[in-house]
Formats: sequence, C-alpha cells, structure tokens
Amino acid sequence: MASAAIFSSLRRRRSPSLEAFLAPVDLSDVALLGTLISVAGDIASCFSGHRFPFQRRNSRALIGKVEIFRSMLGCLRDSATAGALPPTAVLCLKELYLLLYRSKILLDYCAQSSKLWLLLQNHCVSGHFHDLSQEFSTLLDVFPVGEVGLSDDVREQIELLQRQSKRAKLFIDNKDDVLRIRLFWFLDEFESGRVPDSKDLRCFFVDKLRILDGKSCRVEVEALEEQIVNHEGDVEPTVAVLNGMVAITRYCRFLLFGFEEELEIEIQKKGGKRLITLEIAETFLTVPKEFCCPISLDLMCDPVIISTGQTYDRRSIWRWMEEGHCTCPKTGLLVSHNRLVPNRALRNLIMQWCSAHGVPYDPPEGVDASVEMFLSACPSKASLEANQGTATLLIQQLADGSHAAKTVAAREIRLLAKTGKENRAFIAQAGAIPHLRNLLSSPSAVAQENSVTALLNLSIFERNKSMIMEEEGCLGSIVEVLRFGHTTEARENAAATLFSLSAVHDYKKRIADNVGAVEALAWLLQKGTQRGKKDAVTALFNLSTHTENCLRMIEAGAVKAMVVALGNEVVAEEAAGALVLIVRQPVGAMAVVREEAAITGLIGMMRCGTPRGKENAVAALLELCRSGGAAATQRVVRVPALAGLLQTLLFTGTKRARRKAASLARVFQRRENASLHYAGLGVGYAFASDSASTRNTATFVSDVSLPMSISVSVL
Repeated sequence: MASAAIFSSLRRRRSPSLEAFLAPVDLSDVALLGTLISVAGDIASCFSGHRFPFQRRNSRALIGKVEIFRSMLGCLRDSATAGALPPTAVLCLKELYLLLYRSKILLDYCAQSSKLWLLLQNHCVSGHFHDLSQEFSTLLDVFPVGEVGLSDDVREQIELLQRQSKRAKLFIDNKDDVLRIRLFWFLDEFESGRVPDSKDLRCFFVDKLRILDGKSCRVEVEALEEQIVNHEGDVEPTVAVLNGMVAITRYCRFLLFGFEEELEIEIQKKGGKRLITLEIAETFLTVPKEFCCPISLDLMCDPVIISTGQTYDRRSIWRWMEEGHCTCPKTGLLVSHNRLVPNRALRNLIMQWCSAHGVPYDPPEGVDASVEMFLSACPSKASLEANQGTATLLIQQLADGSHAAKTVAAREIRLLAKTGKENRAFIAQAGAIPHLRNLLSSPSAVAQENSVTALLNLSIFERNKSMIMEEEGCLGSIVEVLRFGHTTEARENAAATLFSLSAVHDYKKRIADNVGAVEALAWLLQKGTQRGKKDAVTALFNLSTHTENCLRMIEAGAVKAMVVALGNEVVAEEAAGALVLIVRQPVGAMAVVREEAAITGLIGMMRCGTPRGKENAVAALLELCRSGGAAATQRVVRVPALAGLLQTLLFTGTKRARRKAASLARVFQRRENASLHYAGLGVGYAFASDSASTRNTATFVSDVSLPMSISVSVL
C-alpha cells in the first residue's frame, strides 16, 4: 500500500506537511469521514478548473477519481452505518487519507513547478500518476463496498472506477514528449556550437510553452537553478544538462523579450528600502558550516578524516600535526595515528554546492576519476555557448541601450560572472569592462551597485585583473565608489574589488597611490559593517605587503584603523598581520608606538586571540622592538602581563608562536635582568648569549600567518 516516504524522488517546491506522512489514528469513524471529505473537497476546488501546462490527461483522470471518492465519502457520512464502519473499511479509509494527500501533492507539483522542469521530468511524473492509479485500484479491491451501505448510483461509480483502474496503463502524453525532445534538440545545437534560429526559439518558448514575457522566463531560470542546488548525483537529468537548460533559457529571455519590462527595478521602492538590497542579500552566499574546516573556518578543498572521526581540510590538519600537536583540535582526544583518509562523500557535496553557486573550486591533486568526471561535466559546452550568446546581448545593451537597460544588463553580467572562469573570461574579452566602468559614475544606486559588483566578479579571474587595471580611469572610478558610493553594498564591493586586484604585486603601489583609496579603506575598517571591515582589512593587508606603501598608509590613517581593529575578533588576525609588515620599517614602528592602544591591543590578542592571532600579535611585538628602537622596546618591556603570556606561548603555542616568543625573550634579555623577570620561561629556551643575540636579524624568519587562501566571494 502507500509508502510513508511520499514521492521521495519527486522534486518539490515545498516539503509536504506532517499530515502527509501520518494517517489520523485518534479520530472516530465520523470524524475520519469528515477529514477525508475535507481533503477531497480541497483537491476538487483547487484543481478542477486549473489548466495544467503538462500532464493534462493524467491530472484530469486523477481529479476524476478524487471526485468519485468524494461522492462515496459523502454517502458514507449520510448513511446509517457511518458510526459503525467495519474494521476493514476503517483501515481502507486511513489508507485513502494517505493517497488523497499524495494526490494533492502531485497535482500541486504539476500546477506550480517550472514548465521546463516538468518537461524534463515528463516520464518520471507520468510514472507517479500511474503509481497512484495502481494504489487506488488495490484499495478498491480491498474496500468492502457491499458492507457499508452505499447508494446504487455511488456503488456503480465505484465499481466502474475499479474496472477502469485495473485496465489503466502508464500514459505519457505524446505532445509533451515531442516538446521534451525538442528541448533536448536545442541543447544539442548549442553543444555543437550552432545557435538555433530565433524564430525556432520563439515558437518553442512563446507559442508552445506559453512563456510570454521576461518575468516568466526569469522564474523558469530560478526554478531550474533551484533544482541544481537540490540535485542528487544519481538522478536524471544531470547537473550538466540542467546547467545547459539554465543557460539556454537565460539567453532566450533577452533574445526574445529584451530589457524594457525589467526597467522598473531601477527606481522601485518598498517600505522605504530599495528592492536591490533584498536581491543582493539573497545572492550573497553563506557557506554551509558543514563544508568549513573547523581549524581555518574556510571552505574545505580536500576534506580528510583523522583517527577520531572528525573531518578537516588536509592542509590545515597537516599543519596542525606538523606543529607538534597530537590531539584532535575539535574534540581534544588523542590522535592514535597520522593517517588521513579522504572524505570523498563530503568532497563531492562541496563540489556540487560550488558548481551550483558558481564558487571557484580548486580540487586537490590526484582526485579520483569520479570527481574529475563531475568537474568536467559542469559546465557543459552547451551552457558555455549559450552563456556567450547571452553575454553578447548584454554587452550590446551596455553599449547602446537606455540607461535603465544598461542597469539591467549590468545586473545580469554580475550574475553571469558568478558561474565560472570561462564566463568571466569571455565577458571581459567581449568588451564589458569599459561599459561597466562608465556605469560606476551613474546617479542610479542600482546601476552603480551592479556595475562595481560585476567588476568584482570579473576580477576573480586572474587575466581580467590586468584588463581592469589597464582600462583608463577604471581604478579611479572604483576608488570613487569606495569613497562616495550610493550604498553600503557598493562601497563594500569596491573594497573587495581592490583586495582582488591587489593580489598582483605590481598593482599594490598603484592602488595605494590613488587619491583617497587608503583613506577610504581605513574609514571602512572603522565604520563599516562586519563584512565591510573584512573587505577593508584584507585589502589593507595586501597593500601593506609592498614596502613602499608604508608611509602612505601611515599618512592615510590606516595604521590607526588597524590598531582599533585589534579589538574586533572578526578582523583582528588580519589587522595584526598587517601591523607586522608595517612595523618592520622604522617609520612604521614609530607610527604604531604613537598609538596608545597598539601594544595593549596586541597583548590582548596574545591573551584571548585565536592561535593564528596570537602568532601575529607576538610577531608584531617582536618586529616593533627590532625596528622601533629603545623607546619602543621599553614600552613593550613595561607591560606587566607579558612575561606570563610569553611563558604560556612557549609551552602551549604553535610552532611559529613558540619561535617568536623565544626570540622576543632574547630581545628583552638585552634590556632587562633575565634572571629576575624571565627565569621561568622554560627549560629548552635558554636565552642566547650577547654574541648570539647580535646575529643579523635579516636572517630571522618573520612570515605573517594569515588565512589568505580565501577566495573573493562572488556576489
């Protein structure tokens, strides 16, 4: 009979209610009949007059069955035996409850699902209708029709339905299947590098599918993208096919319907808030915590399982073990061996999530064949060809369209640039960057926000960085958005763009020398949102790695901003890392010493920071003493809590933190009486003699520990 897992393989827009899985067990016979009549009535009222785009015959047949059962239930309620139904009848009615709910779910699915998705699932959905028909037939075979006091008319209807159900066969609508085959023909055409004629596309999408405007087309795209997110690896169609369908539908949206009906997004307001804010909030990605390494908190590229059963990113846990730790970072349990077992199931899930959201994913070397097959299948050649056609249409609008049409095109380019390096490369090569640069100075907040975010997404591809930097006035326009952008999102995305561009060493000096760039980043670090502060501090860190930027950052107030940021746990690590680089130069060390809260903030990080934060804090104090002279060293020496913190780091810190703490202690030995102040710093870290301490500090390894492997988020 009915399974409790209703349509487990059927893609639903919403999960069914709990009642779909549980038959009512505490109802009297009369109440059970009333519940069933209510459910059957809901189905009849909701779907009897509905025009289904596909599965019309199957839907009508199912609704007809429900109508007959509704008549039977009404007759039972009005009969004299309603309060004393046979036990077999009660069991059958409870089973009928499940079947009616399954019918409601299936009809609702066919009424509300994407038209393209229903076409792709034509055979599967037809199979679900046939399964329901067979289960109704089984129910009727068991139901004691002669024992429940039905009227002659109703009994004849039930018996006729019973005979029809026994003869029923799987029905697949030939017209629907012809359309499904035609859809795959379009996919094959794009796969072969041939763009179908616009008349054929219009005939299919407009005349056959009745997708009559750009809004409906956008709904289809969003529905297919939802299926990609929820896709299971062994379910047809594959992700590659779905990606191709999304790309083709997006292309047809602009080819067939243009841009004009999308123009209202430019100035629409609702409740005093711009609609674009909600859109960006929905597209901003939050990585599922299950996909993040417990050590680095970054998206795992190569998840592995250690002996305690916990999963970490290979690079992070290997570094943890190399530093001498023999316990599990998450549980504290002793690690019995150092063997790392690849977590292939989790890695495949991460790759599917990255592919669905357009997040760059760099697989580890030596991945297995199944992983390589998945990566090669997404994106498909068809999706690339269709996306290139879409990009061409969008760039034409950027060049020649109205201002509002340009706004729409910038938004779509931003979204298209999320879907992979191939799209980013083609969009830039097709000439989008000059037009996006022009929109950066637009008086429209929506246009500015979309254009700067599009440039951010394009800049993730390495070769596009040079195209953006070489475009005349583009860097200056990005800085202007950072300084005077119409919205918070625009300013934050401008900062993220500078961070992306500053990954190239040759561009760091150019960015810092641009008027107002460092000042605006410093302001964002102090006054921005948490996300804005993160974008600003990572950009400032990148700029600080260029030695010639030190004075510029001091003059712009970046040092003060980073000192203040030491008290913010979200950005403290990066801020301390940037200070390490700045204080290496005497002028930078003096600037840090002048900030009253600098040493206190670094000491606070040594006490309460993350392991990486403690490393950077002690490294910053060490470099401050080396480059800041006697005055700086004296200020550090006077901190009462430093001795205990150094002792703690020497015994419990990471390998790098212990090395830095020991070096800082040797520096202090030259200033203070080691026997009084640091006698307890630990055996095995005996302070070097004067001759040893006078070694050239240029040979000292003073690398900065930062999670700079993070990729720029696509928006």
